Amino acid sequence: MMVIESVELLPARMVNEAVYCPRLFYLMHVEGLFERNRFTSEGNVIHRRVDAKTDALESPEDETIFDDMDDGRGASDDHETRDVASTDPLIAPVRAEPVHARSVTLACNELGVIAKLDLVQADGNVATPVDYKRGSPRRNHDGTLGAWPPERVQICLQALVLRANGFLCDHGFLYFNETRQRVRIDIDEALIEQTRRAVDLATELRELPMPPAPLVDSPKCPNCSLSSVCLPDETNRCRSDQPTRPTRLPTTPRDDQRPLYLNTQGLFVGKSGEVLQVKEQGKIIQEVRVREINQVSLFGNIQLSTQAIQTLCELDVPLVLFSSHGYFHGMLQGTGMKNILLRREQYRVADDAKRSLKIAKLLIRGKIRNGRVMLMRNHVSPPLETISQLKRIAERVNHAERADELLGIEGNAARLYFGSLSGMIKPGDAPSNPDMAIGEAPHWTFDFQGRNRRPPRDPINALLSLAYSLLAKDLTIVAAAVGMDPYLGFYHLPRPGRPALALDLMEPFRPLIAESAVISAINNRMVTPEHFIAAGQAVSLTPSGRKAFFRAYETRMDQLVTHPLFDYRVSYRRLLEIQTRLLAQMVRGEIDEFPVFVSR
Repeated sequence: MMVIESVELLPARMVNEAVYCPRLFYLMHVEGLFERNRFTSEGNVIHRRVDAKTDALESPEDETIFDDMDDGRGASDDHETRDVASTDPLIAPVRAEPVHARSVTLACNELGVIAKLDLVQADGNVATPVDYKRGSPRRNHDGTLGAWPPERVQICLQALVLRANGFLCDHGFLYFNETRQRVRIDIDEALIEQTRRAVDLATELRELPMPPAPLVDSPKCPNCSLSSVCLPDETNRCRSDQPTRPTRLPTTPRDDQRPLYLNTQGLFVGKSGEVLQVKEQGKIIQEVRVREINQVSLFGNIQLSTQAIQTLCELDVPLVLFSSHGYFHGMLQGTGMKNILLRREQYRVADDAKRSLKIAKLLIRGKIRNGRVMLMRNHVSPPLETISQLKRIAERVNHAERADELLGIEGNAARLYFGSLSGMIKPGDAPSNPDMAIGEAPHWTFDFQGRNRRPPRDPINALLSLAYSLLAKDLTIVAAAVGMDPYLGFYHLPRPGRPALALDLMEPFRPLIAESAVISAINNRMVTPEHFIAAGQAVSLTPSGRKAFFRAYETRMDQLVTHPLFDYRVSYRRLLEIQTRLLAQMVRGEIDEFPVFVSR
């Protein structure tokens, strides 16, 4: 069978990124990643006006290149910098001779490049591209205005594309919105050669199986919209061939967006524009802007309109589904999961018992160590013998040679840890009534005798099960956002419907997030015995109890914590993403070993 590969044209703006940062080009063009920040938003505002109208640029042989001549005049060919009244071709006075086309898309098959030109000024067969930029021009050593190499390459590509389509073009203009200045760029042989090398570089980068190494201590990184995805300082810190440098925080410590939990049975969620409208019996009880939330979690019988679901998918907001008792069913998301190269490596590692075991050992050792820290910090009278045993067990993890052996080590550690968990919980007020009727709300005490589940048979186990469901939900979302398959792990066996990778990633964070949220909710009286109800042997939370625990869980997720390796403070929610991205880097071979988070 013959396989025919179509030639994919490189966008000129991506070649620009390859000159600016090869890793950024790979993340954006190959992996299809994009994040917004202040600078990208400002750029979108500038181009919104330019892109408001799209014109077709006719061939230079035609007598009239196009008809619309009512919105500007051609830029002069001098090298001077002028103010906006005379230089912005969109608002300058009308001139009869030149014609203008906005948002013109042209391709050059010889270069293998396609370009979208903000503005083309044409007079007969002579054309000049004008590219709009957000910032300010570069100041040359002699005091004149210039442009940075990526900007020069991009305008040169536009000129070459115009030439390939029959126009004469010997220069272009960069219009800088911040200072309302423009700079002429002459298309000489040196710039053309530089541009061709940039196209060759982008073509080579596109074929790589993983991203090139990040820039080292570069001033470009802090303002890059993909710094939280790229993790340049963190990656270099984890690479053995790089010297130790201070690690800069990739983004703000906390996520500005918040999860939306809907727990009341019978609710209906519609939408108006980009606003979700939560209705109860036909009356709007809450309105939420979709851009202000990072997920929507539904518990039980709650309906969403098709329009609301489509809006969530379009804006990449995951929709997470639980049973009314908190069992995690799964999630719905838009067309994410673009990074097939990463998932292919994930499948290869999962099929390699040795490589999978290496990752599993890191995760389980981190879980045991974090459980030990929890006991030392929160136990009323820290059990020294248990703490000492957990330390020895954590060291034994390094010597495990099979997955079943590691499972036995983990089980032994869990038995010791949960055997001492009750010492971190304040005693209840009164004993529960064992002769209660089914469905009656007893006056429970928070007396923990050991872990049980399916169903949980006491209030603390009910809280633990819900906490683990919430944490699995969050890590399923993060794993999918990073580009990994949440249902294929390295420690937990794959089963239909079980997010094995999310469960793997949970292990070090179970004590620090899930169990800590449970302990805080009980000790701070956020959850009280009246928030539980029994049905047979099963114990579950009432709707008001779940709502109270959601608050405790999100309070924990929003708490800042210092990363022991990178020495910056981020929230636990942001930390989950950082750690998952580092695991992805280990999977595809960027780093030898990812640093499992262990609390100090």
